Amino acid sequence: MDDQIRMATFRAIYGTPELNRYAHQAIPPIHIIVNNGRIALEGAVANDFDRILAYDKALQVPGAFAVTNHLRIEP
Repeated sequence: MDDQIRMATFRAIYGTPELNRYAHQAIPPIHIIVNNGRIALEGAVANDFDRILAYDKALQVPGAFAVTNHLRIEP
């Protein structure tokens, strides 16, 4: 179940036009960790808008119990 949630979260975040630019990097900076249906977002994004948008998209993933946003803004 966690793998399905992880893939759905990946598609929800990186499928968003505003966040798609992060998907084209060798190692995408938004790391999605799922444990027992709970999503944790780790890594760094360019601005607060991207941070909030990624969190919002993760909240909409069916089957997820909770989302924790540990994304930080790149200096």
